[in-house]
Amino acid sequence: MLRAPDGRVVATTDMLLEGRHFRRAWSRARDIGAKAAARNLADVAAMGARPTALLVSFAGPGDLAVDWVLELVDGIAEECAVAGAGVAGGDTSGADTVLLAITALGDLAGAEPVTRHGARPGDVVAIAGSLGGAAAGLALLSAGHADPGADLRGLVRAHQRPTPPYDAGPEAAALGATAMIDVSDGLVADLGHVAEASGVGIRLSWDRLAAGPAARAGRLEKAAGVLGGADWRAWVLAGGDDHALAATFPARTLLPDRWHVVGEVVGSAGSGGGAGAAGDSGGGGAGAVTIDGRVWDGPGGWRHFTD
Repeated sequence: MLRAPDGRVVATTDMLLEGRHFRRAWSRARDIGAKAAARNLADVAAMGARPTALLVSFAGPGDLAVDWVLELVDGIAEECAVAGAGVAGGDTSGADTVLLAITALGDLAGAEPVTRHGARPGDVVAIAGSLGGAAAGLALLSAGHADPGADLRGLVRAHQRPTPPYDAGPEAAALGATAMIDVSDGLVADLGHVAEASGVGIRLSWDRLAAGPAARAGRLEKAAGVLGGADWRAWVLAGGDDHALAATFPARTLLPDRWHVVGEVVGSAGSGGGAGAAGDSGGGGAGAVTIDGRVWDGPGGWRHFTD
């Protein structure tokens, strides 16, 4: 039984599947547990709420070492402590591979929730947290670079154990954020959800993205070189899994340093673009996310039933 001082409860659920979202050969059990918790806790923060509790369901093979499972639980508890939440209960079952299904709950403390629906033309788009690191880390691991050296080790770590800025969610709500989302499927894809729900277009500036602290371009460029010239822009724009927060704010909002402005919200009409063909130089219609006025023609972000 949980107290709900606000009278409302923010709730979200997410799954983490072995072979789909993690590999035991690449990540410690502690990190897998923390990642599973982080994916859910970030969704609560993205509505401007403070996480309060997780309900955790675990399934795994019968020959899984007990110590591995206990370490997994430690990772969940550690990440909950970072966000100020706790584990309130759950369930267990047998399965051929490891599966974690988690429900996260949060409290709005009397504030209105920040949804995907409120972005307005003229708002600025800002990021709190980092982009591209988890995708770069996954690319390094997939290419056999489990330990790519001190300079790039943080990218592998970003894939294994994301660090969402949980307190930035309630902070954004207090600053008057009009819409917000956590970047799990890729920046363009997730901002596309905001644009579609709000009936607007979003125009991003690549120079602002590349120059800002969110992208950490130097490390990403170095990782791309190690991988034979991979397109590090795709990690930033379509990588996902970092669980940074992306929010829209009224243009005159004075933002703390952790929020880096990377674009603006534009009207849904007048460009002739829509979500049109790659290379369209228009501003894009409702639901369109453009980079310097052009539709991104690279990878489109995570697609759950095809990737």
